[in-house]
Amino acid sequence: MASIKDRATDAGLGAFNWVESRLGLFKTAWGFASHPTPENNASWWYVFGSAATVLLILQIVTGILLALIYSPSAGEAWSSLNVLNHNIALGWYVRALHGWGSDFMIAIVLIHMAQVFLFGAFKFPRELTWMVGVLLLLLTLGMAFTGQVMRFDQDSYWGLGIGASISSRVPLIGAPLVHLVLGGPTIGAATLSRFFTLHVFVIPGILLASVGVHIWMTLFHGVSDWPVPGRIVRKETYVKEYHELTAKTGIPFVPDAAWKDAVFAAAIIFAVMACAFFFGPFGPGGPPDPTIIQTAPKPDYFFLWIYAVLAFLPPSIETPVILVVPVIGIAAMLLLPLVSGEGERHWAKRPVAVLMVSVIAVSLGIFTHLGTYTPWSPIMNAWSSDPVPVKFLQHRTPLERQGAVVLQNKQCRNCHALDGVGGERGPALDDVASRMTEDQIIRQVLQGGGNMPAYGNALNPSETKALTQFLESLRGNDLAPAIDASRELTKTSEMKAPAEPARH
Repeated sequence: MASIKDRATDAGLGAFNWVESRLGLFKTAWGFASHPTPENNASWWYVFGSAATVLLILQIVTGILLALIYSPSAGEAWSSLNVLNHNIALGWYVRALHGWGSDFMIAIVLIHMAQVFLFGAFKFPRELTWMVGVLLLLLTLGMAFTGQVMRFDQDSYWGLGIGASISSRVPLIGAPLVHLVLGGPTIGAATLSRFFTLHVFVIPGILLASVGVHIWMTLFHGVSDWPVPGRIVRKETYVKEYHELTAKTGIPFVPDAAWKDAVFAAAIIFAVMACAFFFGPFGPGGPPDPTIIQTAPKPDYFFLWIYAVLAFLPPSIETPVILVVPVIGIAAMLLLPLVSGEGERHWAKRPVAVLMVSVIAVSLGIFTHLGTYTPWSPIMNAWSSDPVPVKFLQHRTPLERQGAVVLQNKQCRNCHALDGVGGERGPALDDVASRMTEDQIIRQVLQGGGNMPAYGNALNPSETKALTQFLESLRGNDLAPAIDASRELTKTSEMKAPAEPARH
């Protein structure tokens, strides 16, 4: 028996040595794992990058398992998720792991970036490492948003509609951008397949490549040393000083420093598993129905702050804020290491950096809390039971009065005020006919634009005709109906016509 075991061991070692001599993977991997790092870096503050990488691996594994069952079609996506929740063994748990893993990954990436910023680890020679990290944050958020769309329930359907409305405001390329993302002017059959491609192929491919580059640059430049007050980063001397510090106090990353990374990553994975078990997966909610307009779509947790900010912004400045602020924020993050690539790294010597992180963290916390109960627009069914004021119905034709009924049934006053009562996301309707022609009103109702989604699929032709006729009668303080010349002429002719002789 011993000889057989020895021969098997020798054969296994021989096969390993043969593969290793051709590829050199183990030697290279061990060289990376045992690279020296300054002794002070064996700290719990340096564990977030490794934890984010482990969470990414969890997302890949659970995502592959979900893709085996999930059907990326508008007609079957919602039902396939319910099959996973109720008919596949542990399908609900895999979905929960994937959903909670996404939330934890965003949180860890944000904490990691805040730590790098406070430690000044974006400075020379790690400028490009920071820039790739910014890209990784955006890609992680992109994965979370496209993952929400994959649920294709009522929230994700209308949330996507709001996102498309925001995209349409981009100057010059707004309409083509919406067509590119949605596969047409409205959410349709091609929309979900495009988001599935983004979520499963495009974004993960770029994400994995960026992670590889990020890790390589971390190994190439070394993990940034612990910031010390008075130790100034200078491009002429930093590299030499870092290598001297590593040679003097350096320890191998594995095992002297890596055990903390392993313990923290294990704790995070355990927390994800616990949340998945006790709280379950996210949705899906009700099936998507474009005719149900009285809804208050809410995004996932890490987008609630955006949701709350937009809910509180006055409509007049909403579009400039949406289009300008994100561009400025991302540009500032990318340019930061180029503008501030040298100097102090310790947070005690950089009070402005500490203040910025504190203000951003508190602001995100406050707006996220507000987003848990503040709707996208004023409560979507707040005025669903209030009738159209009587003064807007007097002297109206039957068709115009039917339009008032359509206005009420389709919840238009959730976003538009009438006689001072209603939503404020869109303009008041009291004088809409004095500002827009009939063709413009029809086009706005059917195709949307600005803050308004398209309602072409929610109205039949008779409803559209009635609604536009009623809106055409709204001319501000002049509540009398707009009677055209032909109607006036007909009325005058009828008054002047002789009475028909009585028949005996």
